[in-house]
Amino acid sequence: MMAETESENGDKIWKKFLSNHFKMFILFIIAGSIAFVFAVRVFLWFVAEAQLINLVPEILGEWTIGYCITFILYLIFWELIFVGIPVVIFIAAVYFLWWKKLPDDERKEYKDGNLFSGSKNHRKDAGGMITFIINIFFLIKIYLDDNWNLAFKDWKLDYLVNSYIWALIWVLVIFGIPILIGGSWWISREMKKKP
Repeated sequence: MMAETESENGDKIWKKFLSNHFKMFILFIIAGSIAFVFAVRVFLWFVAEAQLINLVPEILGEWTIGYCITFILYLIFWELIFVGIPVVIFIAAVYFLWWKKLPDDERKEYKDGNLFSGSKNHRKDAGGMITFIINIFFLIKIYLDDNWNLAFKDWKLDYLVNSYIWALIWVLVIFGIPILIGGSWWISREMKKKP
């Protein structure tokens, strides 16, 4: 009973937010999409650069734990520089230019309604299933490319990265399009309802 009430309150608060601030909601979606695309682009750029400047070997079989740690630390650095800092600036700009200008009552209502934090009953480990599905698609790609029995020492870093990107894209296409269609239908239906 309590979960149903929280769910109904969450639906009402989202409905109110969307009806009052639909343009900002679209801006959030566009900004998130741009940040995601830039993060992937920085990742692909760094993979190529790391091999070019001999930060890591091109052949995966020559990699060591030291190479992995170095690669990850440099990748985090470049992602923070090119994606993280602009995202923080964007969030700060939205906070000071839009959120702080909302009436105090409206902000309190959104905060009390858990608009941005969601219900307290959400599962925290849902990302594990997404990772599992992406890895399944990755294995399918390796199998389709007839590299199932190829030793890791003969793999190229570009092939590994591009295969994971391919798997991610297919997961987004297969699951993202129906979610986008369903979400658009739900939003349009909810917007037409009278409060």
